[in-house]
Amino acid sequence: MSALTHLLACLFGMGSWVAINGLWVELPVILSQIPEGWYLPSYLSVLIQMANVGPLFVTLMHRFRPGVLSETAVIYVIVSLGAAATFLLGFFWKETVVVAGAPRSVALLLLAFFLATVDCTSSVTFLPFMMRLKPQYLTTYYIGEGVSGLLPALVALVQGVGVVHCIDDASEQNATDSLPTLRAQQQPANFSAEVFFFFLSAMMLLCLLAFLLLNHHPAVAREKTKSQYGSEVKDKTWVAKSTATESRRASRQKSGFGLGTYSRMQVLYIFVVLAWANALTNAVLPSVQSYSCIPYGNTAYHLSATMSAAANPLACFVATFFPMRSLRLMGSLTLVGSGVGAFIMSMAALSPCPLLVNNTWGGIVMVLAWIIFVLTLSYVKVIIGVILRDEGHSALVWCGAVVQLGSLLGAITMFPMVSVYNLFASGDPCNTRCP
Repeated sequence: MSALTHLLACLFGMGSWVAINGLWVELPVILSQIPEGWYLPSYLSVLIQMANVGPLFVTLMHRFRPGVLSETAVIYVIVSLGAAATFLLGFFWKETVVVAGAPRSVALLLLAFFLATVDCTSSVTFLPFMMRLKPQYLTTYYIGEGVSGLLPALVALVQGVGVVHCIDDASEQNATDSLPTLRAQQQPANFSAEVFFFFLSAMMLLCLLAFLLLNHHPAVAREKTKSQYGSEVKDKTWVAKSTATESRRASRQKSGFGLGTYSRMQVLYIFVVLAWANALTNAVLPSVQSYSCIPYGNTAYHLSATMSAAANPLACFVATFFPMRSLRLMGSLTLVGSGVGAFIMSMAALSPCPLLVNNTWGGIVMVLAWIIFVLTLSYVKVIIGVILRDEGHSALVWCGAVVQLGSLLGAITMFPMVSVYNLFASGDPCNTRCP
């Protein structure tokens, strides 16, 4: 296999969600300088779901007008748009316009919508494009997709985003004792939000360059499948397993999906698991991460955010050497990840006084829970990606559509619980006093 092609596939995958992930991790820096304040995360959640019009359009075109929409052209457009939008954010994110008598960050919200459209549409274009390369490069793409969340988080750590120190507030005393109340003080960032947005723009340009080379570099051309989409290309492990189980599958009712390898119920099972895993990892649990971690201290929160982001590409890296296609393993890992996710959700519901809140082990358990949660479900998503890659180009289009559908349903479920009904109470990293 070509090391250059692996690198380009990784850089290409990195551009899939780096823009929106970067915007999310930069929120603590920009919230204090815009009129929307802490309402901005709610606005962003709505904008991201509105941006699903992009993948919906692409999916419908593939379904009703196959071959009319050029996948390569769409990718060039959206990646270029992402690079331009992140670059413009560096200049206009603080600019406001008076709307209905109040200042609003119109430029920030509009550019955020463009970024969300770019990233959401990547789900139904980037993955199908990878059909043009040999199957082994799909897992490398998933590593890059995981890095799209890890890299902005690491840069934000260097920037000092969200770092607070607990200082004595002598002006206030605890109501029940004479201990002074500690106050969380935000530390100034090591570099500005403008520099961070220019960094994101550079990452999108790097993705664009990688995509250009994937299309035109001679070394990559040798790694392409024989047909345009290569639906007939499978690695030796899969061929061996298919041969061994061919007699059993002969009597099973096949579906019209892909190559007909799986029955209708198995296809439904795969897509339900895919939607469930993406709902949990992209919307449900991230919306309560601060509630589950902040009561254990600011260090636990930052470790859980960073280490869980690192767990995603780690799972993809492991899948490079162990490209499993077992539906039974997929289900088992989904149950483990869902169980750990239920524990995290229950601790968030108990905030600001979850279990072991005054114990060092509480923070350790919570960080480990986040790592295991992301690790298991990320591996599940790679398993499904490898399975659907074998089923052909249209299968990966539907894969991207279901990813966005699961994320949408998760966001719709959590938005009213968190932002409307306020079912979760925020903890204080400096004053956690529970009985």
